Amino acid sequence: MTQIFAHRGYSTAFAENTMGAFIEAEKAGSDGIEIDVQLTKDGEIVVIHDEKVDRTTTGSGFVKDLSFKEIRKLNANKNGLKKEQVPSLTEVLEWMRSNKLICNIELKNGLIPYEGMEQKVIQLVRAYGLSDRIILSSFNHYSIVYSYRMAPEIETAPLFIEGIYMPWIYAESIRAKGIHPKHSAMSDNILTNTMDNGIAIRPYTVNKDADMHRLFNINCTAIITDDPVKALRIRKQYEKKS
Repeated sequence: MTQIFAHRGYSTAFAENTMGAFIEAEKAGSDGIEIDVQLTKDGEIVVIHDEKVDRTTTGSGFVKDLSFKEIRKLNANKNGLKKEQVPSLTEVLEWMRSNKLICNIELKNGLIPYEGMEQKVIQLVRAYGLSDRIILSSFNHYSIVYSYRMAPEIETAPLFIEGIYMPWIYAESIRAKGIHPKHSAMSDNILTNTMDNGIAIRPYTVNKDADMHRLFNINCTAIITDDPVKALRIRKQYEKKS
């Protein structure tokens, strides 16, 4: 049965990439969460999507120019009542010890080449004994290859915006066990062929009912969605059929 990954946590109802959004995604019954990581000025791994803090927090400026202490002072729930801090990856992995979720960590190093980020992330994942519950993804496929070479035991999955010819061949060539394409970029035929060739498919960001139905219908490996509650409700219809 298709797994459901909460994109930046349960982000339709809670502030994205916050512990609140992750905890609510687990409570809702998600199989996994998708998070984004970057490095602070002093080398701490923080969970935030944009290269700048402006959109999602009360602060301004680039993540890379702020210290961990400065980022922790910001409110990552600037439109809500409850204050939320920008989480550290350590905080998320510590929490994961209390549940059985899978965590897709997206390395946000497409625009800013964070030196040593892969090593830092892998070191932490190993320290928490979570290698079998982590997927490392990135639009930076050099980073994906580098991660695999450092930690072949951790699954990797390149991200795509556009379609790619015979994606299973490409995935095998970089030793990736999965791919994460934009949901509209690949036909059902390509998706099923990829899975038939042993490569997991987890399209993003699947929020519309029709798109969910399409992917559940072909028993896609997983979907990455902002609304895990809706996805779980729709998935139940397919569980009854099987």
